[in-house]
Amino acid sequence: MEIAILAGGCFWCTEAVFQRVKGVVEVKSGFCGGHIKNPAYREVVTERTGHAEAVKITYDPEIISYKELLMVFMATHDPTTLNRQGHDVGTHYRSAIFYIDQKQYMIANSYIDELQDQNVYSNDIVTEVAPATDFYDADDIHDDYYNNNRLQGYCQYVIDPKVRKLMTEYADLAK
Repeated sequence: MEIAILAGGCFWCTEAVFQRVKGVVEVKSGFCGGHIKNPAYREVVTERTGHAEAVKITYDPEIISYKELLMVFMATHDPTTLNRQGHDVGTHYRSAIFYIDQKQYMIANSYIDELQDQNVYSNDIVTEVAPATDFYDADDIHDDYYNNNRLQGYCQYVIDPKVRKLMTEYADLAK
């Protein structure tokens, strides 16, 4: 098994998408990219810790590649908006790829260059590519949020479209 750490705005959204990707064994919501130890959610949202809401994805590289994970990631959030995803605003909602090793670093940068060269987005990609720092799990209340709260407005209006996009545009990668 291998690990990928991605931040694409609210971790509820990113978790919901990757829970539905084949080869993904576990998705854990938490925080990465900051400068204090064991931050609490209430501290992260103040933007004083430097952390991003992120997910730690444990996956089987024999079933899905790191690049395929990045394809899903880039397609299911807006990598062209700095420090925001829709109505979620702040540095803790930034788009980021936290690489584990040099191989992930190279794949991430190469894929971003590929998207830029193909003009996939009308604006430049602002996704941060940074070395993974310690990953801190979010409180248990954040685990499996979408699956446990499907009727909640945020889930219906923000997360559902991302899951539908996975199921339609990347059906071959969905469970």
